[in-house]
Amino acid sequence: TQVDEETPLLHSQYVKETPLPWFQLSIVLVLQLAEPLTSQVIYPFAPRDLGINEGQVGYYVGLMQSLFYLTQAMTCRPKPVILTGLFGLSLSMYCFGLSRTFWGLVLSRSLNGALNGNIGVIKSMMAEMTDTTNIAQVYAYMPIAWSTGGTLGPIIGGSLSRPAERFPHLFGNNEFLKKYPYFLPCAVPATFSALAWVVVFVFLKETVASPVPLSQILRLQKEKTDLTSPNATNPRELSAPSVPLKQTSTAIAEKPLPLRLLLTPRVIIAAGNYAFLSLVDIAYRAIQPLFLSTPIELGGLGLPPPTIGNLLSIFGILNGIFQVFFFAGIHDRWGSKKVFIAGIASAIPVFILFPIISHLAQSRGLSTTVWTLVILQIVISIPLSLSYGAIFIFISAASPNRASLGATNGLSQMSVSIMRAIGPAAANSMFSLSIVKNYLGGYLVYYILVVVVGASILVASRLPRL
Repeated sequence: TQVDEETPLLHSQYVKETPLPWFQLSIVLVLQLAEPLTSQVIYPFAPRDLGINEGQVGYYVGLMQSLFYLTQAMTCRPKPVILTGLFGLSLSMYCFGLSRTFWGLVLSRSLNGALNGNIGVIKSMMAEMTDTTNIAQVYAYMPIAWSTGGTLGPIIGGSLSRPAERFPHLFGNNEFLKKYPYFLPCAVPATFSALAWVVVFVFLKETVASPVPLSQILRLQKEKTDLTSPNATNPRELSAPSVPLKQTSTAIAEKPLPLRLLLTPRVIIAAGNYAFLSLVDIAYRAIQPLFLSTPIELGGLGLPPPTIGNLLSIFGILNGIFQVFFFAGIHDRWGSKKVFIAGIASAIPVFILFPIISHLAQSRGLSTTVWTLVILQIVISIPLSLSYGAIFIFISAASPNRASLGATNGLSQMSVSIMRAIGPAAANSMFSLSIVKNYLGGYLVYYILVVVVGASILVASRLPRL
């Protein structure tokens, strides 16, 4: 049976599901916690506590956030890679907590991204653990770890920053925490990553029986093929859209394709849409805490770190519940393409709500109406996360064969990391520029982002029709 993005996630009852390797799958799911914890723990306090002029905070916060994804894009994408990534996450977060200058924070954040290529490897390992009968289960469980990390990260960052001031009865006499007020929230995800390193080293098994050297995957020249072998296959057939994901041929199933044959139209379209989705999403995630922390007179809400952390965690909770219980049913009813486009389109009202909330806050203060719209914005942003589940299915289906899943995911993840490197710096810089220059009343950044969403929808129209 051919597997593509049109295959329903909910299978008929007569289809016998392949049992999942739950122990190994659980380890991989726990590993996913590390990245959202380390990336989002800094969001509640980073915009407010850099010691920089309020109107220029966006430039510096955007640079710091972008460097994580830029350096991540430069990493190779699996167990040795995961161990290296966890080591990098742990070390860089301890360094971040001990940094006392902006450039120290930048260096720590760059180290974080440079040593962390885990997300692409984790996606590949999860794809390699599944087949057509149980992929729905895995795509339902995948958001749990990310949403949990997205919930706990902001709470940890907002609650544990400046502990000597917030909890004087516990830490008031601790000179170390007075000198390094952000070490405690950074130490929590750093220690988690260190413990995860031990678990991976001891228990995680490789999902690839015979790893192929990176040089063999990247080479562009044709590989010698024994045409007399019964398993020999025409390379043109491998790149054809009609090739199913699961192959019976040993040669196809066990041998990843070189980059030249991997860059099929389906892979390029799927990876491109994943990149645009990530650009829209990371721009929103970068601007949201900056908007929440910016003083009301400058166009934000002027909220303290604990409140920002709580608001960001609300999204993590709601998103996790919605993804786990509703994604498979929504996808089976509407299909990957409609779910993906609808998710991206939901970013339009999300961005439009920023200037509305700002205007109401300036005229009425933090009224009930303002808080209602803030919560509404968080709820409306949930469908944006549904697009990730849909695009993961497109990417898995676009892989020319099962052995090339890792390379396909790695290629897609590299394009995403590049977009995520551009997104925070561009969005937050435009946020500050709009305020400083008062372009369109300080709201120019939101209108530009709406245009970006429109362009993303146009690119999404190139996805295969359901």
